[in-house]
Amino acid sequence: MSVVTAASGTEPVEPQKVLVDGRVREVSVPALVPRVARGSLADLPYDNARQDPEAVLFSRKDAEGEWVDVTAARFAAEVHSVAKGLIAHGLRPGDRLALMARTTYEWTLIDFAAWAAGLVTVPVYPTSSAFQTRWILQDSGAAACVVEDVEQARMVSAERRQLPGLAHLWVLDAGAVDQLRRAGARVADEAVTARRGLLTPATLATLIYTSGTTGRPKGCALTHANFFAEVDNAVRLLHPVFVSESKEPAATLLFLPLSHVFGRMVAVGCVRARVRVGHAPSVEGEELLTDLASFRPTFLLAIPYVLEKVFNRARATAERGGKAAVFDRAAEVARRYGRTATPPLSLRAARALYDTLVYRRIRDALGGRVTYVICGGSPLGARLAEFFAGAGVEVFEGYGLTETTAASTVTPPRRPRTGTVGWPLPGTAVRIADDGEVWLRGGHVFAGYWDAQRGTALPYTDEGWFPTGDLGSLDEDGYLRITGRKKDILITSAGKNVAPAPLEDWLRAHPLVSQCMVVGDDRPYVTALITLDHEGLTHWRRMRRKDHLALWELARDPELLAALQRGVDDANRLVSRAESIRAFRVLTTEFSETSGHLTPSLKLKRRAVLRDFARDIEEMYGSEGARP
Repeated sequence: MSVVTAASGTEPVEPQKVLVDGRVREVSVPALVPRVARGSLADLPYDNARQDPEAVLFSRKDAEGEWVDVTAARFAAEVHSVAKGLIAHGLRPGDRLALMARTTYEWTLIDFAAWAAGLVTVPVYPTSSAFQTRWILQDSGAAACVVEDVEQARMVSAERRQLPGLAHLWVLDAGAVDQLRRAGARVADEAVTARRGLLTPATLATLIYTSGTTGRPKGCALTHANFFAEVDNAVRLLHPVFVSESKEPAATLLFLPLSHVFGRMVAVGCVRARVRVGHAPSVEGEELLTDLASFRPTFLLAIPYVLEKVFNRARATAERGGKAAVFDRAAEVARRYGRTATPPLSLRAARALYDTLVYRRIRDALGGRVTYVICGGSPLGARLAEFFAGAGVEVFEGYGLTETTAASTVTPPRRPRTGTVGWPLPGTAVRIADDGEVWLRGGHVFAGYWDAQRGTALPYTDEGWFPTGDLGSLDEDGYLRITGRKKDILITSAGKNVAPAPLEDWLRAHPLVSQCMVVGDDRPYVTALITLDHEGLTHWRRMRRKDHLALWELARDPELLAALQRGVDDANRLVSRAESIRAFRVLTTEFSETSGHLTPSLKLKRRAVLRDFARDIEEMYGSEGARP
C-alpha cells in the first residue's frame, strides 16, 4: 500500500488490518528493525566514538554566540568524565537523578552520563512549581538533582526537609559539569565500564512524569528497550529526515523541552543516527528566530503552536506591507497543492510563482534549509498541514503519549492523509475498543506506572494493550484519526455527546486566539471561553488604529468580536448544529502554566478553568447573545 524509504532503499510495508462488521478495528505494521537484544542507551556515545570519532554530533554556542562543533569522540569523553563524577559522589546503580533545566547541551550530556553511571534520569519541567518539583522528587525517590540556575536551586533547597533521600544538588550555572568532572578524576575508567555492563534493554532508563491535567502526575517508567524500539523504527521509517538526501547533512535545532518525551525521543534518535543537534533554550520570540537563522537545520520537531505562530506572523507581516491579499491567494494555492496527489500544470505554475513571493520567506523563517517537520503534541489541522506541504516543508504528523515513548503513529512517507495522524509506527498495533477508545501495543509501550512504595513499575495490563484514554477511529486504509479524550467528552442536557478537541484545535489556529476551551457539560448548548494571542492582538490593534483601547475594552469591541465570530463560524462547520458553539466569552486574562490553567505541555486543566471562570460561564448562558 505504501513505499517506505529505508537505509537499503525502498521496501513496501503493508499494514495488517482486522475488520469487525466491515469496519477496520485494528491495524498493525511490522517492525523495520529487530529488537535490541543487549546493551543500553549508555553505549551509544561510546559506539559512535569508536565507529566514527570525527562525526559531528552537536553544535553548541560559545561566548560569542558562534556554533562550535562537538565530535563523537569529544562527546563520549565528556559523558565518561561526568559519569565518573556521579560515581565519585556515591550514586549507585538504579539511583534516580532528577534534571531540571531548559533545552541545553548540558541537559543531553548529563542524561547520557547518568545512564553511563547506571542511573535513572527523572526530568522536571524548568517551569514547575515548588509543589510539583517536590512531588516528583519525593515520588521518584531522587538521590540527586541537577538544576539550571540559582533560583531553581533555592526552590529545591527550601524543600530539602521533606526530601531526606536527596543527597546532592548541583547547579549548571554554577559550574556543575566541571565540578563533576573534577570529582571524577580519581575514579578509574573501569568503574564506568562496569556500570554500563550491568545495563540491559529491560533496565529502567527514565521516569517521566505526566503533565497531570487532573490530580498528581504519575511517573511513566520507560526502559532502554522502549527507546530503542521507538527511535530505531522511527529513524528507519523517516530515513530522508535523519539521513539527508541532499548535499546538506541532516541537522536539527531542538527547542522543545527535553523534559517532555517528544523532545527526548528525538534527541536520543539523533545520537543514534549521528545527526548534528543544536539546542535552543527558548521557544518564543526573536531569540528562537535568531538561532534558527544561524544554525540552519534541515528538519525540526515542533508542536502545532510553533507552526501556527510562523504562519500567523507571516500573514501579519504581509498585511503590514499591504500584501495580505497576495498572501491569502498564495496560502490557498499552497493548500490546494498540498492536498493534490498529482497537481495539474496550472497549479504547479501558480505554486512556482508564489514560491518566490511567499513560500521562500516561510522557509527562511525556519532557517532556510528545513525540508521536514515532525509535529506532535496535539492535532495540527488539515489547513496548516496542507499549507506547509505546498510551501515546500513536508510535515510528518504523529500521535503518542509519554507512556508510549512518544510516537505510536506517524504519517507514512509520501502517503500523507490530512486530518489523520498516520499509520502505526512500525512495530506498533492500534486497536479501537468498543467504546471508541484507542488502545496501543508495541515494544515502545512503557513498563508501567512507578510505584513509590515498591520502588518499581506496576504493569498496566495483562495482554500488552495500553488504553490511552483518547477516542479515535481507523479508516479503510488504516489511518488513525483522533477525535478527543474520553474524560473530556461533554454531554449536553439534551444528551448530545460533544468532543471539544476539534473545535478548540481549529480556533487555536486563529491569529487572534491564544487558547480556547469549549464548555457544555449538562448545559442546553455549547459555548467557549477564548483568550487573546498577544502578538496577534498587537498586530490587529495597530492595523485598525486601536492601540488606545484597554484590553477590557477590546474584549467588547464589536469589530474584534465580529472577527472572532467568523472564526467560530468556520469551526462550527466541522460539527453538527447540536455540537456547534452558540456563544463565546473573550477573557482579559491568559490561560498559562503560571496561572494554573495549563500543564507544562500546554494542555488545558479543564477543572481549574471551570472553577476560576465560573461567573463568566454563567453569564454566557444567561446572556441574550446566546443563540440556542
